[in-house]
Amino acid sequence: MKKLILFMTSAMLVLGGCGNKEKANNDDSTKVETNHEASHHDMEHTGSGDVPDTLQVAANPTYPVGSEAIVQADHMEGMKGAVAKIVGAYETTAYEVTYTPVGGGAEVPHHKWVIQEEIKDAGKEPLADGTKITIEADHMKGMKGAEGVIDSSEKTTVYMIDYTPTTGGEPVKNHKWVTEEELSKK
Repeated sequence: MKKLILFMTSAMLVLGGCGNKEKANNDDSTKVETNHEASHHDMEHTGSGDVPDTLQVAANPTYPVGSEAIVQADHMEGMKGAVAKIVGAYETTAYEVTYTPVGGGAEVPHHKWVIQEEIKDAGKEPLADGTKITIEADHMKGMKGAEGVIDSSEKTTVYMIDYTPTTGGEPVKNHKWVTEEELSKK
């Protein structure tokens, strides 16, 4: 009887693995999107609020500290449509980056956002698309020290926000970062 149960369990695992592989081979675009979405489950939803010493506070941000805005960004589940309280506004260059986590794991494509001050030896001038970088930010597991490449950049005001996910759950404190274009008036 034990042999039969062991055989059936093994057969189910083998057949289940074949089905997943076949689906992955038939829909590569879904596979990439799924890897990207799954990678954001490791994102630090609540941060310390610490910012790099060299980060410049925005002089006249569209959304001043203490004000509220509607989040249009969809970086994580429950983010889009949430009401955000602005807890920080800074002038910098924001980068969309692709990187491989320290310690292994799937490549994280098009992560938004890492800022100029969170890139090792970035200097003050914006970096060009395609530049290889080392990330000093710690927004997600395996991010700090990761090697990556810049996909795109924009000179903008970035915001640190507090919000409660539209899907429910614990409030998120000091989320880094959303850009001005990812917020709208309440």
